[in-house]
Amino acid sequence: MKICLVGSSGGHLMHLYMLKPFWEKHERFWVTFDKEDAQSLLAEEKLIPCYYPTNRSLKALIINTWLAWKTLRREKPDLIISSGAAVAVPFFWLGKLFGAKTIYVEVFDRIDKSTVTGRMVYPVADEFIVEWEEMKKVYPKAKNLGSIF
Repeated sequence: MKICLVGSSGGHLMHLYMLKPFWEKHERFWVTFDKEDAQSLLAEEKLIPCYYPTNRSLKALIINTWLAWKTLRREKPDLIISSGAAVAVPFFWLGKLFGAKTIYVEVFDRIDKSTVTGRMVYPVADEFIVEWEEMKKVYPKAKNLGSIF
């Protein structure tokens, strides 16, 4: 299985990195910001830099949608995993067109309110994971797997 791990650097990247017991045994690549934390943490990993800043940026959405199209056609991942933020959106929607399964992990600090990215990928997420039982009221089809921290 080939996995695409996509997300912003910082906390979102750390969130994905904490899933290492799952992804370390699979072929994988990362899509994140080309920043020092990502370069350091993913020094031995295949890293595809995306455009940033992404928050509420139409320009970033267009550039990262083109990147998602090119990357997904070339890499052909079986699974796309993200914990946000905005760069995940084009990868999830286009990933479905290319036949990839998608798993979204809503961020830990959301206890009873959705994120913008969560709302945008929820319709196409094959699995939507939350870390608080209260979040199942916000995302009815979500699975609560508890904290990954």
